[in-house]
Amino acid sequence: MFKGSFVALITPFRNGAIDGKAFSEFVHWQIAQGTDGLVPCGTTGESPTLSHDEHKRIVELCVEAAGGRVPVVAGTGSNSTAEAIDLTRHAQAAGATAALVVMPYYNKPTAEGQYRHYKAIHDAVDLPIVIYNIPPRSVVDMSVETMARLAALPRIVGVKDATQDLVRPLRTKLELGAQFCQLSGEDGTALPFLAQGGHGCISVTANVAPRLCADMHDAWQKGDLAGAMAINERLLPLHRALFSETSPGPVKYAASLLGKCTADTRLPLCEIGDSAKQMVEKALEGLGLTG
Repeated sequence: MFKGSFVALITPFRNGAIDGKAFSEFVHWQIAQGTDGLVPCGTTGESPTLSHDEHKRIVELCVEAAGGRVPVVAGTGSNSTAEAIDLTRHAQAAGATAALVVMPYYNKPTAEGQYRHYKAIHDAVDLPIVIYNIPPRSVVDMSVETMARLAALPRIVGVKDATQDLVRPLRTKLELGAQFCQLSGEDGTALPFLAQGGHGCISVTANVAPRLCADMHDAWQKGDLAGAMAINERLLPLHRALFSETSPGPVKYAASLLGKCTADTRLPLCEIGDSAKQMVEKALEGLGLTG
């Protein structure tokens, strides 16, 4: 269903509030740069610090700005099943293409609890759902076996896999079939993820290097492995810089250097340190993205 370079969109702030103008302009720029799909209100969009009204407004702004040109996979997850249902119903009403639902964090549900959580959301909406499996942030990891149970439901269509386990996509493909969409959630291993059965990446780096990220996926899809590898190697210093501190601090600083938004984050995230800033500046300069 989904393939190529999707961007895990940042949420621009100005004076403590959402900068809707900057966000809409950012979406237009992403599409013009070749980004294949948009993911608002994920981890990179600082969803944990958005109010419900702000969260819903960002989804609405994204759908409006996209104008049907590319898919919008709206982040709608929560560690409260009822809250996730509410956000997913809103995304459907707003016109999103699909919902990205993160594994319930902090609660540490069992495999059965994970299954029932996603099934409850699935049964409450008509929207395709992509599971977001990110053990480093949610603590719990969804097994391939549990994912296979969920994939039997008609609207569970794929996974954003941020496990960094490069055996996982091949296992998932063999267990669930090639039609189950697998999107990497980890920029540094996106290319080998594709080689192991993946279809694309939901990328942090695409916020500031959308053309290069899109070109890498385009090269892969055309069978140009050498070209994809060359772009992947060029991007690695930027990937490393953007995770030199907790994301999205570094990527918002990078976006500010490109004039796309302020570097502001919301507490408990704060301004990144000088060494991280220098890494980001050097990586952007190395790719010719800044003066």
